[in-house]
Amino acid sequence: MHDDTTRGDGLLHQPVIDSAEALAANAWAQECATLPAERIDIERMKIPQRWERYTEENHRVWGTIFEKRMAQLGRDGSRVFLDGAEAIRLTADAVPRLDVVNAQLSALTGWQSFGVPGYLPPKCFFAWLAQRQFPTTISVRPADQMAYLPEPDIIHDVFGHVPLHTDPQFADFLQTYGKAALVTDDPVHTERLARLFWFTVEFGLIHEDGRLKLYGSGLISSEGEGHHALYSSEVERRPFDLEQVCDTAFEIHHYQPILYVLESFEQLARAMRTYADRLLELASGPAAA
Repeated sequence: MHDDTTRGDGLLHQPVIDSAEALAANAWAQECATLPAERIDIERMKIPQRWERYTEENHRVWGTIFEKRMAQLGRDGSRVFLDGAEAIRLTADAVPRLDVVNAQLSALTGWQSFGVPGYLPPKCFFAWLAQRQFPTTISVRPADQMAYLPEPDIIHDVFGHVPLHTDPQFADFLQTYGKAALVTDDPVHTERLARLFWFTVEFGLIHEDGRLKLYGSGLISSEGEGHHALYSSEVERRPFDLEQVCDTAFEIHHYQPILYVLESFEQLARAMRTYADRLLELASGPAAA
């Protein structure tokens, strides 16, 4: 999730990002974090993807990681992810153009992705999701950090996340999640929602074709963790149950010892709608009664 306000200078100063535009967009995002939801203007957080500024190294890094991950994901990735990657025309040839991605994505589910300079505060991130838009980091990791990067880049965001946005059930889940997260200021539910995002969008497994498959972006984008999630005897793989997921704490600095398994994305969308209705009822309070 784009839920921190820090960002490393290395990616910010890549040629593809105009620093003045990035600083202005980031400043507005920080201001929006203190505003009521109805006053959050996500348009002012966007920065253009100047595709022509990507270097040969940028394209080479994208292509190398794309081919390496697809070698595993062709076998272990959710077919929804694989079909989605094809639908939005991701290839190893070059860093994707967001306008091309959006032309395909919008026609399928109404979702779109636009550039941002880096992490967004949680409230801003939720506002994007609620409007069926995904904030996408447009920079590319350096060649000497292909195996691991502690902050998002276009490989994590577009390759790891966006293909699932082509699926109607997952698309509905993500928008419902954003709307629900915007209406609650209760720290208990905020923490529960963070856990739900972690164990689904970032580190989710799904039952497909008689076996477990990867769909969470943290598993999709990591060869080591993707293999560990499916094949390690040290992982406890639990059937998805929203209440149990929301009650399960997580740590970010090691491979996950607990993962949850969906039977379908419809199951996830249905559970999220039920939870969102609860949060809307709580937010409306006695006055609505």
